Amino acid sequence: MQLSDKAVPVNIGIEEKDRNEIAEGLARLLADTYTLYLKTHYFHWNVTGPLFQSLHTLFEEEYLELATAVDEIAERIRTLGYPAPGSYKQFSELASIEETTDIPEAEQMIRLLVEGNEAVVRTARSVFPAADRANDESTADLLTARMQIHEKNAWMLRSILS
Repeated sequence: MQLSDKAVPVNIGIEEKDRNEIAEGLARLLADTYTLYLKTHYFHWNVTGPLFQSLHTLFEEEYLELATAVDEIAERIRTLGYPAPGSYKQFSELASIEETTDIPEAEQMIRLLVEGNEAVVRTARSVFPAADRANDESTADLLTARMQIHEKNAWMLRSILS
């Protein structure tokens, strides 16, 4: 990634190469989180069936939380001194989550959201080694919080299917 502002260097006790590696990992996390946000919001709008009310409400709770998360992740990237990606093109290149363009049945929506939440956990986990090597506790805290939320969301969604 390219540094966002070379005029005032970032001096937070993390070397530039480490900040770059962490920022690149966080960019992938941001892309996955935003893609999951879009998918969850899309399903919120289009869910039908006997579980409509409960799923409509659950999906809304989840996409609102994801909207806050993308801001927190982007701001951490900026704090490290790098620009945060923000276009659909960038997100599609960085994300590990597939976009959904059809309208699946409610049960399939739940399965896709389980997969999406688990993908976000895997992406967050993949950034930990770089954060640990750099003693970047702030990023580690962010990653831990994101993992806890997505692991719980995946469990709750899976429980609907059981």
